[in-house]
Amino acid sequence: MNDSSNLALRKTAALSPALAQILWIAAFAAGTSLSARLEIPHQPVPYTLQTLMVLLSGAFLGARNGMLSQLAYVAAGVLGAPVFAGGAAGIGVLLGPSGGYLMAFPLAALLVGFLVQKRHTLASVAISMAAGLVVVFTIGALHLAVFYTHRMGTALEAGVLIFSWWDMLKLAAASMIYYETGKRWKRLPHRAE
Repeated sequence: MNDSSNLALRKTAALSPALAQILWIAAFAAGTSLSARLEIPHQPVPYTLQTLMVLLSGAFLGARNGMLSQLAYVAAGVLGAPVFAGGAAGIGVLLGPSGGYLMAFPLAALLVGFLVQKRHTLASVAISMAAGLVVVFTIGALHLAVFYTHRMGTALEAGVLIFSWWDMLKLAAASMIYYETGKRWKRLPHRAE
């Protein structure tokens, strides 16, 4: 093999991990979009499976790539792709009642990815993912209180407490999925963080 062939092979090998990362980021963004379609209508915020995908994206992709997957998801919706609950799209969704929750997704994935890499017991995975849910519900409830209910108590009741049972189920499912799958694959392709 000549030098140009060796150089081409090295460039291809170097691109493969980057391409794998991009594909996994896109896959989790698409998964979050699909999970938004599995919805139970409720006012002011519907029940969906989105937070399940947010937690899994952080756990499997790591802090940076998990965050990027959720940024890609939110950006796609803002740019007009019908990826939000009910097939909604556009910047108006971020200004609506669900906006705080959606804007919290990248931060939650970042936190879960950071915390999950530290410990690998089922309990620590669940605690890491619970911390991610706290981020989503804190930012979501604050947004709801400031822009819609104008009362924190009402926002907590309508935007957090009503979902507690639903999100405990998703937390349990995400923790088990990651823990059991993580026995074989700790993380999907990612760069060191």
